Amino acid sequence: MNKTIKHTNLITTILVLTILCFFSACGIKKSMVSPQSSIENEPKIIFLNYNIKKTSNGNKRIQFINKVIADGKLKNTKPNEEGVQGDLVCLQLDKKSNILQRNIVKNPLIKNIEFLDESKSFQRKEIDLDSTQFTIRLQLKPNTKHISIIDFSTFENQGKPLVKTQIH
Repeated sequence: MNKTIKHTNLITTILVLTILCFFSACGIKKSMVSPQSSIENEPKIIFLNYNIKKTSNGNKRIQFINKVIADGKLKNTKPNEEGVQGDLVCLQLDKKSNILQRNIVKNPLIKNIEFLDESKSFQRKEIDLDSTQFTIRLQLKPNTKHISIIDFSTFENQGKPLVKTQIH
């Protein structure tokens, strides 16, 4: 009878150890996946707000106001358009200043408005502003460290940025 009790105790002990090993193995696998890695891989949208002003010599001066980073993905982003004189080039740069993405920002100092004239027909008018605020909305690349804005006319000659905004 003593052998039967020892045998039952041995089987019970082995069973308990097996169950504990099973549960601890499952727990280890779950803890190895870091919740932070899934958060970092979520797509982000960045909203950058700036003031832009024409200087007396006709150049532009841009001043950073603020930024907002939100989770999300932009719908149907347009392919990069070709810029014209007066437009801005917005660059997402990594820590070594390599270009991750290039976007054209239409000249924020030129506003096109539509209005009804006396004959109730729509008219279009272009207004040339001296200063204004504008917002840039971008799909933020994971490695972006800076956003640089350059005047389109000086971009090809690797001109000096009008403003460089640190992201992280």
